[in-house]
Amino acid sequence: MDKEYAIEVKNLSKSFKLPNEKSSDIKHTFINWTRGIKGYRKQKVLKNISFQIEKGDFFGIVGRNGSGKSTLLKLISGIYEPDKGSIMINGSLVSFIELGVGFNGELTGRENVYLNGALLGFSTKEISDMYDEIVDFAELRDFMDQKLKNYSSGMQVRLAFSCAIRAKSDILVLDEVLAVGDEAFQRKCNDYFEQMKEDKSKTIVLVTHSMGSVKQYCNKAIMLRDGRINARGDSEDVADEYSLENLQTTIDEKTKSDTEEVDLGVKNLKAELLSRKKITQNDSIRMRVTYDVTKDIETQIDTSIYDYDKNISLVYDESASAITKGKGHFVLDYECSLPSLINNRTIIMYVGVSNSQTQEQIAYTAKEASPTFIIRRTDLSTDREKKAISGVIKMTGRWNRNEKNK
Repeated sequence: MDKEYAIEVKNLSKSFKLPNEKSSDIKHTFINWTRGIKGYRKQKVLKNISFQIEKGDFFGIVGRNGSGKSTLLKLISGIYEPDKGSIMINGSLVSFIELGVGFNGELTGRENVYLNGALLGFSTKEISDMYDEIVDFAELRDFMDQKLKNYSSGMQVRLAFSCAIRAKSDILVLDEVLAVGDEAFQRKCNDYFEQMKEDKSKTIVLVTHSMGSVKQYCNKAIMLRDGRINARGDSEDVADEYSLENLQTTIDEKTKSDTEEVDLGVKNLKAELLSRKKITQNDSIRMRVTYDVTKDIETQIDTSIYDYDKNISLVYDESASAITKGKGHFVLDYECSLPSLINNRTIIMYVGVSNSQTQEQIAYTAKEASPTFIIRRTDLSTDREKKAISGVIKMTGRWNRNEKNK
């Protein structure tokens, strides 16, 4: 194994046997066996994956539920054995897959600190030396002589996390631990992980659904989908890929249901993104809008840009709206550039068609049918600049009539 790697995974596969039916007696089990009916089916969770984690990396693992993330962590931690492949660990490893494992509800908080510390490999003297730090970090000084079963779930998690981060290890494996405790405690955890990010003597492996955490802490990441690595490399690129995949899945699920369309003069309104799904400061946004006008009216097309996740307006277009006259099938192309202050956003573009004489909106694109993309500027230097802004900004775009109009 190359010494620069903390963890090296090669051709790793893992499956589980899931029961199909319950055989309540030997007779049914024998009959199923003679008929070639197995009492289980094999579920392949990880399928021949390989990757390396270098020493000093803060490495993110992301993916939707059921993609194989937790199974991968348990394999790395030695809880599961792989069906095929190998995992090489270079250094001491401590995993925090479930905070609080090893705690005893009948013991006091103080006794659990010593118990958990012993499980992590500390001597009694070492635990005593760090006891005050653990209690102060958990903010539980007044509760340490109460039984753990009387703690709230949040208090238990705070104590477990405060113990866990004291572990002596070269490699820390963390599963969704950045969401522990209340807001104030999370801020304290965030400060701790900011320090960990700068400490190149430790390697951190983080599984999380928070793309903000991946971008903030991780320098590299992989994305799992159906037991395979679907994306790898720079953490921000992988986080964007994950966000886009979730977005597309949401759109696909919503568009399965048919909705009744009322004909107010415009039908079959569609907006299609022509530019890339991930754009930078050098890219313009292009989309194509098609619709049918069924009445002899004059129509006006407008567009606005929203933050997809927060569903708040970011931009409105002050440029002249596209105008069509009379019945027909219309195809129009729109192009614009986003203001420089918008960054790290998942963007949705809404298109509305109005009767230009009455100013009544007669058609608009639903959220699941509107163009969506991610903006990430790479020309910003400071963390303050890289954060997305809030509020409504003016923008100027341009409409062009496409030659496909009929």
